[in-house]
Amino acid sequence: MTPPAYRLTASTGIHKGDRDYQQDQVVLLSHPRIKGCLLAVLADGMGGRSGGRKASDQVMLTARQLFERYDPATDAPQAILKQLLNEAHTVIKLIAISAEEEPHSTIAAFLLNPGGDCHWIHAGDSRIYYFQGNKLIKRTLDHSYVQMLVDYGEITEEQAKSHPKSNILMGCLGTASDLTMTLHDIPQMSAGDTLMACSDGVWHYFTDEELGNVVAALAPREATEFLIEKARVRAHGSGDNLSLVIVKFEPARA
Repeated sequence: MTPPAYRLTASTGIHKGDRDYQQDQVVLLSHPRIKGCLLAVLADGMGGRSGGRKASDQVMLTARQLFERYDPATDAPQAILKQLLNEAHTVIKLIAISAEEEPHSTIAAFLLNPGGDCHWIHAGDSRIYYFQGNKLIKRTLDHSYVQMLVDYGEITEEQAKSHPKSNILMGCLGTASDLTMTLHDIPQMSAGDTLMACSDGVWHYFTDEELGNVVAALAPREATEFLIEKARVRAHGSGDNLSLVIVKFEPARA
């Protein structure tokens, strides 16, 4: 296999915002045996202080267990991502029964194979963005009530951010209804590309263009710090938990 013509730089960031407790979780895992194989997972827990954290905890635990066993030579990446959502969804529902809570969680995850192919999955309103330079190539569409209104042409993307029902999700982990999930594949990542996953506590305060300009101009660590700080300022004291992960595909050193 020809090694990809890029090197990776990456960072995660998390902040509780103006909330009393942190229910977001984010992790970037390097495969324990296979160089160039990564899994990024972000979860925004919901359902009260302990319920939301238990839900996002379960997402992280399931992700670590499955990625430990993952073999890109024999395993289908989409299958492992679907298994991650289905297993976490099932356990979170069991937690709800035993603990008499209502834990739920969004999830946004992307898996990078050593050959440079990338696969992502999401449920809820945590997002994944794919940029080339500062240009947005694709991003996830939220499983939310306001996204449905946008799809029907009843409101704009900008109006959706301030809509009174912007917090209503049409699908996430732990719900009683069938699990909603959306997958996407990128056949080959290239130098100059960036992947970012973030919770709504981050993306709510930026346009797609602003996000593209930030990730193109700054290294991942500086970009995560800048976006968290700017989102905190723009929230004016009413900000949600914030979490994000940025992976940049830099030109390989000669």
